[in-house]
Amino acid sequence: LWRTVLLTPFKLVTVFLHEASHAIACKLTCGHLEGIQVHADEGGTTQTRGGIYWLILPAGYLGSSFWGMVLILASTNLLTARIAAGCFVAALLIVLCVAKNWTLRGLCIGVMNSLFSVYDIYDDLISRRVHSSDAEKFAEVCPCPCNGVGWGVIWGFISFLFLCGAMYLGLPRNP
Repeated sequence: LWRTVLLTPFKLVTVFLHEASHAIACKLTCGHLEGIQVHADEGGTTQTRGGIYWLILPAGYLGSSFWGMVLILASTNLLTARIAAGCFVAALLIVLCVAKNWTLRGLCIGVMNSLFSVYDIYDDLISRRVHSSDAEKFAEVCPCPCNGVGWGVIWGFISFLFLCGAMYLGLPRNP
């Protein structure tokens, strides 16, 4: 599945974490960060000045592995998973505020909306079953014999189709 459109947003987030790791290494070694770019073709660049170059260069790949380890370990229980998700959302918000690259801003907004949509459906309809949720209210007025959870699953599937469509349409085309 690695070369499919389904993984594009995740790969772009990985590119961001790779570039952010270069930036972190630059700042930790007293360098100056001039910019980070994440491109739609899954490439990216981090412009730095100063710092310890031989620590900044490997930080992209090693940093990606480090963030992967952190996220895997954070998913081992609910509290740490929530903390990791909060940190991830905070990072996306920071990028949204400081990014000069509109591709990166659009990616952050899109990822935040897509992830929140899925999380909200799960939280309202599965983990704690909010009876005043939009899906439960819709189930009350819709003549279909589907309950709120059913509508949540349907809406989640439609959200997934929107995400897949956006990824497909947003992919760079070769002329």
